[in-house]
Amino acid sequence: MAPPLAAPRFHAALPRRLHPQKVPCWRRAARPNDEDYYLIDAPESIGDGFSFSGGKYADGPSKSDEWFAQGRMVKAHPVYGNKGKAKDPIFGLTMGAGSQSSDDVFRWFSVEAGSSSNPSVLFIHGFPSQAYSYRNVLPVVSDKYHAIAFDWLGFGFSDKPQPNYGFDYTLDEYTSSLESLINIVAPDKLSIVVQGYFAPIVVKYANEHQDKLNHLILVNPPITDKHAKLPSTLACFSNFLLGEIFSQDPLRASDKALISSGPYMMKEEDAMVYRRPYLVSGSSGFALNAISRAMKKDLKVYIESMRNILSSDSWKTKTTAGHHVQEDRGEELGNLVKRILRVHVCGSASNISLKAASGQEIM
Repeated sequence: MAPPLAAPRFHAALPRRLHPQKVPCWRRAARPNDEDYYLIDAPESIGDGFSFSGGKYADGPSKSDEWFAQGRMVKAHPVYGNKGKAKDPIFGLTMGAGSQSSDDVFRWFSVEAGSSSNPSVLFIHGFPSQAYSYRNVLPVVSDKYHAIAFDWLGFGFSDKPQPNYGFDYTLDEYTSSLESLINIVAPDKLSIVVQGYFAPIVVKYANEHQDKLNHLILVNPPITDKHAKLPSTLACFSNFLLGEIFSQDPLRASDKALISSGPYMMKEEDAMVYRRPYLVSGSSGFALNAISRAMKKDLKVYIESMRNILSSDSWKTKTTAGHHVQEDRGEELGNLVKRILRVHVCGSASNISLKAASGQEIM
């Protein structure tokens, strides 16, 4: 028997134009002189040893492996229709298992911390991110609450069906699938923390289930019409054909999209967790294309609806808004969430702002 083929090294698996080069990086973390912190133009040696087939970064355990071990797969939301094996949109070739829908119900990756007897708090990541962004928040909150974070369909370790084969990644589908998931992971009353472009989807769900919510915390939500237009780092994935090419580039689909909106610090080992879905399967990229196009089509309507809901006299859910801080100030966000929830349990006013460690307002 012939020896098995060696898995491609990370830098060898990328086209030459995508190889990280030893040139000044276009954006640096807040500690540019600290080699432990992530730079987008890291040397080629960083990340070597990644295997497309097994998702291994090296012979030893990776942050991605450790994170996956903390969670579980939850089945929620039925797969619609039966259109056979998914095919790629360019050549019509049958795609791998990662792009195929589950048999009947989708699988979501969920991480929980704290006793299930405590009040539940659901942490919902933004677009394009993962539940991993709350890794430093969950331990802080879990002493008083049952903290839950999950990957949306199309992200992280959750199912990533090819569009038109069980899930189309429309905003309406995300709303209904969120309801299905919450009925499984938090069947009783809960509070929700949501970040970024998925906030309008969560507000729509919350408006229809106000009796189920204790509190809603919006972290960096899109509020104005200006926010309805995705930034160029995300809008590029909605382009025909070019979007499919861009979405298969893990540096563009993950790194650039995540850090372009602010000077967040990110270690290389954490950056590799966000890259992993785009390195092990093309399904993550095609899901990114679909949700980008759905956002381009319907986000403005959802933002207008969110504004109307939050300003309506019928909106009774206690609500707080603030800025994206969980990636580089996770512990602080966790403490703020606990303080907000504790204040509202005591019946105090609901207008609490999320503030940075420096005391600056970050609403």
